[in-house]
Amino acid sequence: MKSRRFLRALATGAGVALVALVAWLLLREEGAPQQGLPKGFDSGQFTAGRPRLDAPYVATDTEVVDAMLGLAQVKPGERVVDLGSGDGRILIAAARSHGAGGLGVDIDPERVRESIANARAAGVSGRVEFRRQDLFETPLDRADVITLYLSNEVNLQLRNRLLEQARPGTRIVSHDFDMGEWRPDGRQRVGTSNVYLWIVPARVEGRWLFTVGERSIPITLDQQFQTFFGTATVGDRQVRIEQGTLAASAIRFIADLGAGRRAYEGRVDGDTIVPTSARAPWRMTRAN
Repeated sequence: MKSRRFLRALATGAGVALVALVAWLLLREEGAPQQGLPKGFDSGQFTAGRPRLDAPYVATDTEVVDAMLGLAQVKPGERVVDLGSGDGRILIAAARSHGAGGLGVDIDPERVRESIANARAAGVSGRVEFRRQDLFETPLDRADVITLYLSNEVNLQLRNRLLEQARPGTRIVSHDFDMGEWRPDGRQRVGTSNVYLWIVPARVEGRWLFTVGERSIPITLDQQFQTFFGTATVGDRQVRIEQGTLAASAIRFIADLGAGRRAYEGRVDGDTIVPTSARAPWRMTRAN
């Protein structure tokens, strides 16, 4: 992604049209995918049928970097994936200050070269890797923490991929830009910046079979990010599943499933939900 400072300076002095021309020429010269253009541009002028990265490069202040890694509670040995890694400062700080490792990807080869040099100078090149790579094609299933400083548009384009590919419990932190209807699990103000945190919830939408003793109760759940609701068929009654919440793989809901209205708490493990308490006799298995 081309330098945000450069493009902003052009925008101040010469206007949007000149920025568009310069951005296009720079990308065309490098033969890179047409990504990283400033807001307000018509993507049809630069790409055909491919999501563009509307996030030209701006370095994140050190205080914001520290807040992002602190809010994500990065731990030694964890893998951090920085999508749009710029000069590498977030991943380098994760390695140097938190003992983590990981991968940074950026579409701009100049930024990647700069990141590699910065990691070597910081003495962490053995723990971090930087690649020129499309963030939309970067594997997310091994990440413990994912860091972003992109744009509202790109965050929304990434949202389903984050929910589908990242493991439950993966922490996502974003500088300044949110995820629309997916409300953050944490938020911190740092000067004029906002830092947002999301914890990827387990996926529970679909049909389940709730088993307790000799009884099996069909349940259908609809999920909206870290909340869900649904219905259960108990004999000839339709019972509502209420106040369903997910925190990573931890699940909680309220329903009357034959023993009165009560709260159920458990843990999602793939296609099985097991109770938190070993004394609880129920379990759920996915039916589809």
